[in-house]
Amino acid sequence: MRLPNLNALRMFDAAARHLNFGRAAEELHLTQGAVAQQVRRLEADLGHKLFHRHARGLTLTDTGRSYHAPVQQALALIGDATDKLAPAVQRVTLSVPPSFASKWLVPRLPEFEAAHPDIDLRVVAEESLTNFKRDGIDIAIRQGSKPQDSRLNSALLSLVDLVAVARPDSALAQEESLELADLAQHTLIQDGHRHWDLLLRQESLTATGRVLQFNQTALAMDAAVNGQGIALVPRIFLGSQPLVVLWQAPRLEDQGFHVLWPSAKSRAKAVVDWLLRQ
Repeated sequence: MRLPNLNALRMFDAAARHLNFGRAAEELHLTQGAVAQQVRRLEADLGHKLFHRHARGLTLTDTGRSYHAPVQQALALIGDATDKLAPAVQRVTLSVPPSFASKWLVPRLPEFEAAHPDIDLRVVAEESLTNFKRDGIDIAIRQGSKPQDSRLNSALLSLVDLVAVARPDSALAQEESLELADLAQHTLIQDGHRHWDLLLRQESLTATGRVLQFNQTALAMDAAVNGQGIALVPRIFLGSQPLVVLWQAPRLEDQGFHVLWPSAKSRAKAVVDWLLRQ
């Protein structure tokens, strides 16, 4: 039997790890149809069915499971051998929430590239918790309480310092000593963390104006820039955004942006050090 196509094996490996053609396609920057077609062709070439197809995903057949283990090892060996041909550039994969990526990290990337030309920083924007080994992630930044996983190194990048913001030309921007009760009478823009709901509930207040709901902080900020209302966002996201601070929210206990990494690899540590210096 002739050896199968290497690209088909890469697609099979991605589909076997994710058990989903769509997520495999996202990883490989291809269409779902292209991945599914290559896997079907591989199955035809091998004369074996590798997956059971279901409405909501895939499961490996016994043959697919036994075939995947050596294929995954072989692809890893090829990757390692290729990396050794160009040891001067090291790749580090950083997983960050989408809003953190767009409002804080991306504006700083030129500075990082200038300081570390020997590191190829790959940024993955995602909210979900990371499996460092399975997903090939070197460092993650997550918002929340201090991580309790003893297997991970962690460092506080910044506390979540929430501020209410609006366009500079909004009527409230001219007011002084605003209180939460004053803001509650206007259109509030809320993200997936629902901090407006929490703060209003703590003060036994009700929003009498509209509440616009977005799933990401970056979208809430964009809505505020467009004059659609008052957004409640972490201060570190403001940067050069055309927004003014109307009100400082009370501190949310130990909520912060935490940098997490599983090992003391020199390449990962260099990126961690740079992040903490910002």
